[in-house]
Amino acid sequence: MRVLFTAYPERTHFLLMAPLAWALRTAGHEVRFASQPKFTGEITQAGLTAVPVGRDRDLWQLLARDPSWLGQSDRGGMPLPYDVADRPAEEITWEYLGQGYAAQVERWHKTSNVPMIADLVEFARHWQPDLVLWEPLTYAGALAAQAVGAAHARLLFGIDMYGVAREHFLRLKARQPAGERTDPMADWLGGYARKYGGEFGEELITGQATVDLVPECLQRRAGGLTYLPLRYVPYGGPATVPAWLRRPPERPRVALTLGLSTTGHGGEYAVGVQDVLDALGDLDIELVATLAEAEQRKLERIPDNTTVASFLPLDALAATCDAVIHHAGFGTLATTALRGLPQLTLPWDNDGPALAEGVTRVGAGLRLNPKEATGADVRDAVLRLLSDPGIRQGAAELRDAMLAQPTPNAMVPTLERFVAERREHAAATTVSGG
Repeated sequence: MRVLFTAYPERTHFLLMAPLAWALRTAGHEVRFASQPKFTGEITQAGLTAVPVGRDRDLWQLLARDPSWLGQSDRGGMPLPYDVADRPAEEITWEYLGQGYAAQVERWHKTSNVPMIADLVEFARHWQPDLVLWEPLTYAGALAAQAVGAAHARLLFGIDMYGVAREHFLRLKARQPAGERTDPMADWLGGYARKYGGEFGEELITGQATVDLVPECLQRRAGGLTYLPLRYVPYGGPATVPAWLRRPPERPRVALTLGLSTTGHGGEYAVGVQDVLDALGDLDIELVATLAEAEQRKLERIPDNTTVASFLPLDALAATCDAVIHHAGFGTLATTALRGLPQLTLPWDNDGPALAEGVTRVGAGLRLNPKEATGADVRDAVLRLLSDPGIRQGAAELRDAMLAQPTPNAMVPTLERFVAERREHAAATTVSGG
């Protein structure tokens, strides 16, 4: 079958999608990956066939000019209205969701999708994919799939704040008077659906199914949606393992990594790195810190027990470690979890705090607020990670939960059946309608 992947040009998202694309390709299926033209090199570098669609438009450029663009709270966490995934149902209001959706359609979703939609639909009509797998905010993929009658699914690699928020929205919408049931997402996506011969349906927002990389013990799922669990496979792009990393450490090794996205788009780390390095400098450990070069230039000193590098393949580094300190991005968290390592999370934005809360809930690590934590707090937490057998047991159990999920290779037959079932359903609907 022909499988079309699509995502707006966010590198960390693409890296999480690539292993499933490889699995489908090595199983004999035709695979294409569509994104904006500037992202072509990233796709082809991973050995996949790129389809440039639309024009380049960078959401991060808008965020650099106005950090409040996505409506994130001063407390960090998920942007509005998706932060309702972190709230009790009784605190969620119709007004908050409606206003939040209206804002995000204009600010976020149109910015990420509109430059791609027309070209992506045109390519889908030309290539006729059987299955479209789309990044959970790349609604252009759902529109293209609908335009050609292809099966389609979201590929989820974080807390399903989008599905949960939509579930709350529909629940509250049903309680409103008929004339007041405004729906910014339906209005926007419905206009495009009709343009290409279809109609709005909820699957344009949440897919016909959701392929989910997050283990259920960490995830927050929406009721009524079909989730297909998938094991995370570490992939960080081109990398080289240095010779020193192949030698066993003489002391407990702890990794410190604070992610690629923030500094890659001109931001800075939420935690004071110098304070952390100083606080860990007298411990009998080997600290390996992967820091962006811009952040390295801010350092006034590097302790004797610390090695600083701009980039190391995280899975290779984690394989030599006893614990990891990180920002709770899903790729980093999942790579650490697959190695069965205790983790100290310093989460701030997006779904990092929710993922970190899940890690602490299952007993696999500790969590600190990076805006409030001191170097001494980090030091105490690291000492506990290295000495507490309960946390190591929790980390082993989280590893087992992740290993229990189907590999990308094992997911291929599931997707083949999914496509076949959607074809049968479409055929039956056509017959009954005729």
